[in-house]
Amino acid sequence: MARAIGSQNPRSSKRPKPAVSSRRLNDALSIAGQQGLLSGGRTLTVRGRMPSLLVEQAKKKTGIQSDSKLIEAALANLVVADEYADWLLAQRGTVSKDLDLEF
Repeated sequence: MARAIGSQNPRSSKRPKPAVSSRRLNDALSIAGQQGLLSGGRTLTVRGRMPSLLVEQAKKKTGIQSDSKLIEAALANLVVADEYADWLLAQRGTVSKDLDLEF
């Protein structure tokens, strides 16, 4: 039986390296944990129908194989996301054009 070109050897113990920084995901989960967002029992069931390619690519990019862990990481990432870019754009025009910046 021939394997498709570029397919993974199912017997190989090596997993593809996640493209998304595992540190970034771990940081998001860590911050969510510090904020108490991950405490308590897992009592809420969240379900939805997703395009299989979207889920496949998200798993490949993150290295997360569990659907539940993938959703948890995505939600944590949303909740603790850095909003600096939005804040910075909101500051446009708030500094007087007459301000002397000494250069």
